[in-house]
Amino acid sequence: MKPDYSRLRQKLEAERAELLDAISRYEVVARQKRPGLGNHMADDGTEAFEQAASLALHRNEQALLDQVERALARMDKGTYGVCERCSEPIDYARLEALPYASLCIRCQAYVEMPRFNGKRHA
Repeated sequence: MKPDYSRLRQKLEAERAELLDAISRYEVVARQKRPGLGNHMADDGTEAFEQAASLALHRNEQALLDQVERALARMDKGTYGVCERCSEPIDYARLEALPYASLCIRCQAYVEMPRFNGKRHA
């Protein structure tokens, strides 16, 4: 029997709405700001730094939105909750904590494991 993922779908849809809102707010602010038009070089530097930081946050939000969208697509296809690497079920507690998870905890740990490229480390 497949678990009921309706609560997780609601969490994903709420997350998607928040991310879309944050991304659209960023785009409005980014269009309004024009770095390099200040009266002082330090002001221009601060503005450029803030714009770079905002861009990094925007990229992170976009990447998270992509993961949320893929999770919703997996729900629609009936493959949600199954590890994309080993095809084993993803623990429900993991999905509650990270509803867009596409890998079980074992495969996630393997993917994140540092690679030493054949070099030996002391």
